Amino acid sequence: MSAVVFRTAVPGFPRREGKVRDVYDLGDRLVIVATDRVSAFDWVMPTPIPGKGELLTRLSLFWFDFLGVPNHLLSSDVANLPAEFQPFREQLAGRTMLVRKTAVVPFECVARGYLLGSGWKEYKTDRTVCGVPLPAGLPQAAKLPEPIFTPATKAEEGHDENVSFDEMAKAVGLELATELRDRTLDVYRRAAEYAEGKGIILADTKLEWGRRPSGELILIDEVLTPDSSRFWPAESYKPGGSPPSFDKQYLRDWLETSDWDKSSPPPELPAEVVANTAAKYAEAVRRLVGAKKD
Repeated sequence: MSAVVFRTAVPGFPRREGKVRDVYDLGDRLVIVATDRVSAFDWVMPTPIPGKGELLTRLSLFWFDFLGVPNHLLSSDVANLPAEFQPFREQLAGRTMLVRKTAVVPFECVARGYLLGSGWKEYKTDRTVCGVPLPAGLPQAAKLPEPIFTPATKAEEGHDENVSFDEMAKAVGLELATELRDRTLDVYRRAAEYAEGKGIILADTKLEWGRRPSGELILIDEVLTPDSSRFWPAESYKPGGSPPSFDKQYLRDWLETSDWDKSSPPPELPAEVVANTAAKYAEAVRRLVGAKKD
């Protein structure tokens, strides 16, 4: 595994820093670097998770290939980046994607197959999720009768806000909203079926889509990673509570038991929490993709 990367600084291009990714604008293309930063409760933790960016990138590359859906990936080989990036080859290797630049659809496209998170909170009050009515009496983490599409607005800061399909359709048009729903659910169903065969339940996932200048809608950003999805080990799943997971729920749970108030800068993470979080990400990738070949 390469050295920990908390932040990159390649000169010569506009750079935007997200919670996890550093994005460089090349004009008609972008360079996306997945760092080892980890976020929770809308804060970036001061302590990185070693190897996390490489694991996220490896899993996204696998899904882009497996799904066969038109997407933004051009190359994951640092040698194909502009000359300004070459002095940083060692730092960028394994965690960098050269991608097409698109007009990003301003909604998170979420597919849910199980009842948890914000969906569970809404269900307890209204028996709906993003306006989708559900049967009465479902327990927490219950498998839904069928996967549902639950879009959310994209927030630059703070929480994304869940909205109904009708609200999304008013904003982007019914034709585009329908295409986004159908394609998101198709990706979810195929990925969930594959994951099930590897002993993992894909409870939900968040996808992003963008339009090329031609108007073609393509899959962008990260895809089906522990940062954008809930992965549960099938062997320990049971409804009625929050299942063990291969994502950062473990980190969230630890933070909930700490003295952190969620409104001031978060604390440094103990070595045990860092190691356990890294192990959960690595186990998800190992089960889904297999051991990395040197």
